Amino acid sequence: MSSKPWGGRFESPTDEFVELFNASINVDARMYAEDIAGSRAHAHMLCEQGIISREDLNDILRGLDDVLGEIESGEFEFTVALEDVHMNIESRLTDKIGDAGKRLHTARSRNDQVATDTRLYLRRRTDELLIRIRHLQSVLVKLADEHAGTIMPGFTHLQTAQPVTLGHHLLAYVEMLDRDAGRFFDARKRLNRSPLGSAALAGTTFPINREMTAEALGFDGPTANSLDAVSDRDFIIELLAAASICAVHLSRFSEELILWMSAQFKFVELPDAFCTGSSIMPQKKNPDMPELVRGKTGRIIGGLMAMLTTVKGLPLAYNKDMQEDKTAVFDALDQLEASLRVFGDMMPGMQVNKDAMYRAASSGFATATDLADTLVRHGVPFREAHEIVGKSVAHCIKADIELHKMDQAACSAIDEHLTADMVQALSVEACVAAREHIGGTAPSQVKAQVKAWKKALKQ
Repeated sequence: MSSKPWGGRFESPTDEFVELFNASINVDARMYAEDIAGSRAHAHMLCEQGIISREDLNDILRGLDDVLGEIESGEFEFTVALEDVHMNIESRLTDKIGDAGKRLHTARSRNDQVATDTRLYLRRRTDELLIRIRHLQSVLVKLADEHAGTIMPGFTHLQTAQPVTLGHHLLAYVEMLDRDAGRFFDARKRLNRSPLGSAALAGTTFPINREMTAEALGFDGPTANSLDAVSDRDFIIELLAAASICAVHLSRFSEELILWMSAQFKFVELPDAFCTGSSIMPQKKNPDMPELVRGKTGRIIGGLMAMLTTVKGLPLAYNKDMQEDKTAVFDALDQLEASLRVFGDMMPGMQVNKDAMYRAASSGFATATDLADTLVRHGVPFREAHEIVGKSVAHCIKADIELHKMDQAACSAIDEHLTADMVQALSVEACVAAREHIGGTAPSQVKAQVKAWKKALKQ
């Protein structure tokens, strides 16, 4: 018999370089537990349906347990000659138990086997990512609670816009992460269908029970079309899309932390354990972890682009191009999980410079919109109020003062409706506290959101 499970058709051996080029074992060996679980379920079903004997089933289960033990102890030797995790395990099983091992592949193909293993593996990884996301949300909610009243400048166009609270700012990322969790959860529901039994592309002539194997493996049911089942990689694309969006959120957060830690901002100090120094400049403390998270985002998005490009030209059903799917998604999920871990471990140790944040919020005319609102309350149409405040800001820039320092003479010179009492009543505290509505930055609203998030995350 040929050393290759598919070698009966061939008269000459595979080229040595082609063998390396063709193999995927360096990528898919990590799916060994899922492959063995799928084989167990398949063997039980074959026996239940009278396709293999009870004796063969017992030998297969015993042999699979032995192979799993060898892999987990490090004794197992994966070989490129056997291409992938599936054939490596099957070959070792056959070495151990003989003909019973050769009967295991009855009524299945590597096409439905790899699709099943990949779904099982990615289902587990999705669950692990959801735990990481929820942990980071909890960390940020705790920080938001601590800083519900910590005033900082809010920005648009990276220019000072209006005062907000740090708690409100942090909760914005909690919202983003919640949408990320929702995308992963939705993707998980769609991937949780069993392709096992679809065989190469058309199903099998054996009287199999696909519902039995689907239930045994924790799937919601079998896939409905064998052609689609072995050629579908939507579930990988969807996970890569969810990972890319989540990574973009972390990248935006990273960019802010990098800015906030700079000497020009001095808003925060990240823990030493998550920063590095310079080989030449002894004073440097570099926010390398946020920078790496920002950088890995491109790598994760690249996985999505690679997978979309790979699939776009493939006719039904399986094509060897699909072997590249795992390289993209495994790496992307690895990098995202690491990024989420870095943030979850780093953020509790972040030190906040409240004074620097307050000073920044108190400059740059952050209260200008509230002054316009005050004029509106005194009967001035908003567009006129907008122009009055714009002229006031121009005056203050020339005089090098803040709005609340304007005297009555300056106010009267700009517009009859503008008074010193109006401008002198402006304060960042009052501006923040006035946003007392759902979604607003008022400390009371931040506290209410924190309470709601703590309850939601417990559930």
